[in-house]
Amino acid sequence: MPARSDDSDREDFATLLARFESEQEVPARPAPKIGDRVEGEIVSLGEETAFVDLGGKSEGMVALDELRDEAGELTVAVGDRVEAVVAASDRETGGLVLRVRPGRSGTGGEQAWAELSQAAEHRIPVEGRVSGVNKGGVDVEVSGVRAFCPVSQLDLGYVADASEYVGRRLSFRVTRCERGRGRRPDVVLSRRELLAEEAAARAAEARARIEAGKVVRGTVTSLTSYGAFVDLGGVEGLLHVSEISHSRVADPADVLAAGQSLEVEVLRIEPPKEPGGAERISLSLRALEPDPWRQVAARFAEGSVVSGRVARLESFGVFVELAPGIDGMVHVSELGAGRRVDHPRQAVEVGQEVTVTVLSVDPERRRIALSIAAPGSAGGARETEGDAGDEPAPARSESGALGTLGDFFDPAARPRRGGGES
Repeated sequence: MPARSDDSDREDFATLLARFESEQEVPARPAPKIGDRVEGEIVSLGEETAFVDLGGKSEGMVALDELRDEAGELTVAVGDRVEAVVAASDRETGGLVLRVRPGRSGTGGEQAWAELSQAAEHRIPVEGRVSGVNKGGVDVEVSGVRAFCPVSQLDLGYVADASEYVGRRLSFRVTRCERGRGRRPDVVLSRRELLAEEAAARAAEARARIEAGKVVRGTVTSLTSYGAFVDLGGVEGLLHVSEISHSRVADPADVLAAGQSLEVEVLRIEPPKEPGGAERISLSLRALEPDPWRQVAARFAEGSVVSGRVARLESFGVFVELAPGIDGMVHVSELGAGRRVDHPRQAVEVGQEVTVTVLSVDPERRRIALSIAAPGSAGGARETEGDAGDEPAPARSESGALGTLGDFFDPAARPRRGGGES
C-alpha cells in the first residue's frame, strides 16, 4: 500500500481543524435595536459619558447625569453593570446611545421632544415627576416637558385621590406625542399600561415554576367566606376553607389575615373555562400538616371513655370534636340514655363539653361512632320538658357497637327499639 505524503497529512489535519473550529463557533448575537432593554459592564468613565460593553461587538454610551443621585454624586464605577434602554444610534461613532432613566433629565427643547417622540414610537418607558392634579388626571414633568396622565391610567386599580401621587417620580409609557394639537395635551402618558406589562411578565415567570404537588410561598391578598386568595408571585390561587386545616374552620378570617405570608401546596391547576380566561389554581395548607387520623385507632380505642366538645348538631345526631381534626358522631338514638330524643338539641348544645364512649373506629373512612355517657356522668344528656316516660335503651349488636356511620343513615341497619326483656 503506497504511503501517504506529508502534504496530504497536513491537508487532512487542516480540514479537521477547520471543522472543529466551525463547530465551536458561537453564533453572533444580533445587535440591539432602538427600544431594546440591554445590560452591560461599564468599561470607562469620561467627563460627561460612561462607556458600556454590551457584549459581542456592541458598545453603548450613557450620560453621567443619568448615573448620579439626587445629590449629584456618581452612583457607579468602572466594572459595575447597568441596565438601560437603547435610545438612539450615534451617527459619528456608530455606538448606541443608552438611557438608564429616559425622561429624567430636564433638558426641554427640541432634544426633549425628539426623545419623547422616539419613546412613543419604540415604546420606551420614560421617567417623570408628578407635579400636580389636573381635571381628569395629573400633570407630569418629563425632560422639562409637561405631560398628562389620565387618572384611569395612573395605576392598576381605582385611584380615589390622585393628589397622593404628587411629588412622586414614576415610570410611564408614552401613548401619544403630538405637538401643537390645540387644547389637547401634546404628550399623554400611561402608567397602568406599563404596570400591566410588568405584572404579566411576573405572572409568566411565576406560572413557569408552579405545578401540582409543589410547595410554594405566597401572600394572602383577600378573604371570603369560602376561602382565601393567595398571590404566588404574579398569579393567584384559591385556598378553599376546607383546605386550610384538618380542624373544621367556620370562617377563614379566624385563622388567616390579609398580607399574611405562608407556604401552601399546589393541589391542581385547571385550564380556563373560557378562551382568554385565567387558570384556576387550587391550594392547600392542610396537606402540609400531619394527618391526625393516622394514630386515631390507638388514641381512641373501642370501648374507651373520652371527653369532647359538641361541634355541630344535625337532625340525625351530634358531631363531637375529640381532638383537632378528629370528629366522632353520636347518633340520635345514643343521646337519650334510655329516654326518647326527637332532636339532638333536646339533649346537648353546641360548645358543650361531653363525655362519650367510643363504639367503633373506621380510620379508612374517617369515622368514629360514639355514645353519650350515662346520666350522672360529666356532660350527660339534659332532661327536657315534654319528655314522655322512659323507654328502653336501643338494642345493640353482639359486639355492643352500632356499626359505622354509614349504618346510621340506613334505617334497616339501625338497632330496632323493642320491648325490654321481662
